[in-house]
Amino acid sequence: MELWYTERQTPHVGITCQVKETICTRKTPYQELAIIDTFQFGKMLVLDGMVQATEVDEFVYHEMITHVPLNTHPHPQDVLVIGGGDGGTIREILKHREVSRAVLVEIDKEVVEACKEYFPHLSRGLEEERVEVLFEDGLKHIKSRENAYDVILVDSTEPVGPAVGLFTREFYQDIYQALKPQGILVAQTESPFFNGDLIRSVYKRISSTFPLTRLYLGSIPTYPSGLWSFTLGSKEHDPLKAGKIKKTLDTRYYNQEIHHSAFMLPGFVRDLMEED
Repeated sequence: MELWYTERQTPHVGITCQVKETICTRKTPYQELAIIDTFQFGKMLVLDGMVQATEVDEFVYHEMITHVPLNTHPHPQDVLVIGGGDGGTIREILKHREVSRAVLVEIDKEVVEACKEYFPHLSRGLEEERVEVLFEDGLKHIKSRENAYDVILVDSTEPVGPAVGLFTREFYQDIYQALKPQGILVAQTESPFFNGDLIRSVYKRISSTFPLTRLYLGSIPTYPSGLWSFTLGSKEHDPLKAGKIKKTLDTRYYNQEIHHSAFMLPGFVRDLMEED
């Protein structure tokens, strides 16, 4: 008998993968967690019915949310990740040797524990001495910090459940205060095809808070539509004026050309940022 998993990405579109094995399912205090092994994409982390990471394509998302801002900031030493309990973003941050402290704030401890067990290639950096893992609310953490971080990465799930507050104007204003004078924010901001309203509203909120705001794209097959957006807010440094990337980085998607070309947006994506 064939088993298939389907994520309904919109009420009318889904992605379906043939399943080798259901590895685990559990109800955490915050969400439904599942890990399944698929023929096409290997093991998948699924939260509340939405694919968060797969063994085959996770590197695209984690490289793009991390290396664009860390290669834009001239001296990133203190870096915060909000969400990202799978550990992939922390793994990429640690490739930058000048980073002296990487803080992961994840509200759901069971996500981290499951990923340590089933996705060691993602979570391997969480035990590194430069990393501090805090199991707490990212909203509260940000409110209690001022001038604390060089780069803040909002590696959140979709804006449902506990992640809703991570897309508000107040949250971005709190991040601005938590960043140092040259600080940079990057938030994942969903699909231009399916989530145009969210991209438009987030871009407006970040651009009303930061002097410089830019949106960039990456191609992630298992995310809705395969085209994904990230929104960058910067107090000073422009990613389009960044110099050469660090040649020692071990990356599979991100490189010098991608760093700049990711900001070259199709017309319909530009329109999202210009519409009221």
